Amino acid sequence: MKEAVIVAYGRSPSCKAKKGAYATHNMNAIDYTAQVVNGTLKKIPQLKPEMIDDFIFGTAATMNTFAMNSGRNVEHRAELPDSVPSMTINRYCSTGLQAMSLAANYIKTGEMDVVMVCGAEDMTNSFGPLDLTYANKWIMENRIDSLTPMGVTAENVAKRYGISRQAMDELAVASHKNASKAQHEGFFKDSIIPVELDDGSYVTEDEGIRPDTNLDSLALLKPCFDEHGSVTAGNSSQMTDAAACAIIMSSEKADELGIKPIAKFVGFSIAGCHPDEMGIGPVYAVPKLMQRLGLDINKMDVVELNEAFAAQAEYCARELKIPREKLNPWGGAIALGHPQGATGIVLSIKAMDYLKRTGGKYALITMCIGGGMGAAGVLEMC
Repeated sequence: MKEAVIVAYGRSPSCKAKKGAYATHNMNAIDYTAQVVNGTLKKIPQLKPEMIDDFIFGTAATMNTFAMNSGRNVEHRAELPDSVPSMTINRYCSTGLQAMSLAANYIKTGEMDVVMVCGAEDMTNSFGPLDLTYANKWIMENRIDSLTPMGVTAENVAKRYGISRQAMDELAVASHKNASKAQHEGFFKDSIIPVELDDGSYVTEDEGIRPDTNLDSLALLKPCFDEHGSVTAGNSSQMTDAAACAIIMSSEKADELGIKPIAKFVGFSIAGCHPDEMGIGPVYAVPKLMQRLGLDINKMDVVELNEAFAAQAEYCARELKIPREKLNPWGGAIALGHPQGATGIVLSIKAMDYLKRTGGKYALITMCIGGGMGAAGVLEMC
């Protein structure tokens, strides 16, 4: 088996859906995604685009902007050669991490030498309530839990596992505090690829971070999904427009091109759980991966656990016994957003940047997945 290494990565600033910079400038998501593709390629000029064996694109809402084979559309907008093939995948919240795993597997088995992965989400234009006109009759009658709205799944987790509103709001405050500190100290700058808007201005920073968030302000927010519940807009992930990319190749190819590897893609795991409490998915996926790799969560130097909702993030952190100082040290999705197709790559980027600065070795990337699943991946710095 060959070794799959990450040699370059980059992401766009994360902008608020419907009211952020991309939305207010009517920017098509394929445009900002293509800018991230080209910005990532520029980081390793030794790699010529025609050397890419495949382009794996992921998005959780394959509609509107990202309809048809949207990966191919992104490629064409980025003006990659027609000789570079592409595919579009969707594993909902873990799509980006899934793309990285597919790329790594192609490389480990020797089928390919260089794969570019990309994830993006256009939540401004491609997300909305389920139109029951198209709902499957059998599912509606026999597995209605499969269609449980995400916010309701978070309420279920909070109620079933005793996650208090106080604990959820405390996690939300920590998310904004950590993200604000990281942004202020410039920790995100190395990876953010500035996106040019139609008026010639640039977006250079994430928009969703609220440095002044505190428990008193969060306590004033009303529940969103159950009037007697505890899940609010303040302790849920933000709706976000963003894109992220990474280039993965064999270590032999990196040596041949004179490119210094950043990290190894060590392993990946998926597990299922009940759809109406989908947020607990990492509790099943992480131990499965740790056992397969012969590792222990205590050996991880950083854990990027996606904060889809504070309820599920808090439960997973407790059950997996993640040391709090290792958990989302630069903030999570409550502050930075959850652009679902991009999230897995965004979390991986954040983890690698963190390990570069701290000298750590291992990163665990994990998230819950709509429909009742969890995903986990491990990176090892080179």
